[in-house]
Amino acid sequence: MDTQKRARLEITDRQGNRIVSENAAGTAIATLQGTPLTANRGTSLNLDWVESVRVNLSAVERRAATIVTRRTVKKDWQIAWLLRAISCMDLTTLSGDDTDERVRRLCAKARQPIQHELVEKLGIEELQLHVGAVCVYHLFVETARRALEGTNIPVAAVSTGFPAGLSPLEERIAEIRRSVEAGAQEIDVVITRAHVFGAKWQKLYDEIVAFKDACGPAHLKVILGTGDLLTLRNVARASLVAMMAGADFIKTSTGKETVNAVLPVGVVMTRAIREYAEETGMAVGFKPAGGIRTAKQSLEWLALMKEELGNSWLDAHLFRLGASGMLADIERQLEFHVTGRYSADYRHPLA
Repeated sequence: MDTQKRARLEITDRQGNRIVSENAAGTAIATLQGTPLTANRGTSLNLDWVESVRVNLSAVERRAATIVTRRTVKKDWQIAWLLRAISCMDLTTLSGDDTDERVRRLCAKARQPIQHELVEKLGIEELQLHVGAVCVYHLFVETARRALEGTNIPVAAVSTGFPAGLSPLEERIAEIRRSVEAGAQEIDVVITRAHVFGAKWQKLYDEIVAFKDACGPAHLKVILGTGDLLTLRNVARASLVAMMAGADFIKTSTGKETVNAVLPVGVVMTRAIREYAEETGMAVGFKPAGGIRTAKQSLEWLALMKEELGNSWLDAHLFRLGASGMLADIERQLEFHVTGRYSADYRHPLA
């Protein structure tokens, strides 16, 4: 932990005073406007940067509206984008009545997200299409890991008192460690929203640093709970703090809030990612989750990523869709493309 904190203190600040740490060199995982970016290692907490954040609500809403009204893809291009959406999907089951058998069926769907007959008709056998990850509660991590053996599909676990994130810090950290030990390769954590409301940025930063340290080799996806944060400025500030603390992904929602992933929030968070990348040379992924149910919505989110961050963020290593219910609608669109007919939802069960 001391080593990680020391590395964070040696990275750039907002004013451009960049002092590269001895372990800063790394393989580029993305490019932004021609500049190679490495994986996020975190930085020291820059309160001046956080407090200086302002968000123009009307401008954000106008920008989000252009994604819906002016960006469309048709025919074969649309099918290609829908297949890309599947490859970036976190197939998820987070219900109180989850069972081992349901998780195994979900993993089978993750391995073959669209029916074999459709794969043949589309001529995409060589793609070996699968989803980006399978996301489950800690209790089912080992079940999912066994069901996905022999694939490159990671298991993600929701931890830290999901969805409220209000259990004692020590318990949340212990839960992360248990999930990693059980085989989770990604950990979705929930922040304490009260730290945002009280502008307690140091506490929020320290909390996420502790989560990152507990993750070890696993990727950390930080859920902000944007529907609870009240303002877009809070969303932008929390995004910056999470990235400074070492988040590999920032994620909109648990899917349990009244308001989940919406495009204005996406604009704010992707621009925070872009600004952070420009300042630090490090790339952070983005995951909208909750309320994304149609193929059309998946195209809107992909368009947002392409326009705000570029092609590097059109891949599962930097973009995920938390939208399991959307898969059936995508399958229906694919079937319409090859047969000219829409099928019923029940023909495309998730688990």
